Amino acid sequence: MLSILQESLAGSIKAKEDFFGQSADLLLDTVERVMRCFENGGKLMLCGNGGSAADAQHLAAEFVNRFLIDRIPLPALALTTDTSILTSVGNDFSYNDIFAKQVQALGKPEDILLGISTSGNSGNVINALDAAKEIGMTTVGLTGGEGGKMASMVDILLNVPTTHTPHIQECHIWVEHMLCQLIDERMFGSLQ
Repeated sequence: MLSILQESLAGSIKAKEDFFGQSADLLLDTVERVMRCFENGGKLMLCGNGGSAADAQHLAAEFVNRFLIDRIPLPALALTTDTSILTSVGNDFSYNDIFAKQVQALGKPEDILLGISTSGNSGNVINALDAAKEIGMTTVGLTGGEGGKMASMVDILLNVPTTHTPHIQECHIWVEHMLCQLIDERMFGSLQ
């Protein structure tokens, strides 16, 4: 069992190192864009399925409540939480429309949509990104592997270059925490 732990740890670290090597500048660009979005009265909207839905909710909570410092709440909204909307849209239209309809109803050009999909191919996330583009929102994709369909459609692709799902998801939560920490740092001063 110790060798399994060591192998998993090494793979998780490598996924983060590879992401950092390929996408550190893109992550910093995302920080700047989200910060400007907040400063200009916009909000960060987030969506994903399964573990990515949990990530969307986790990240929204970090912005609205706090990450490492007490500060004003920042406007972030997980589109994964309203079961009445999710089930009515899924029932009356399609599961692929559950996020897009919320983007159409709530999105503004000054907002950002962060779509989270391990494969980059989740139909409902793709449709939400399409809806955001139609509104004129900035779009960010957090993916893995080759980035899937999202790779060619988002303004910023934050892609973890591995196909091992657990390592992609472990890197995603690190990226999400870095977004919080760096935005707090830029907007509210040093956390040190």
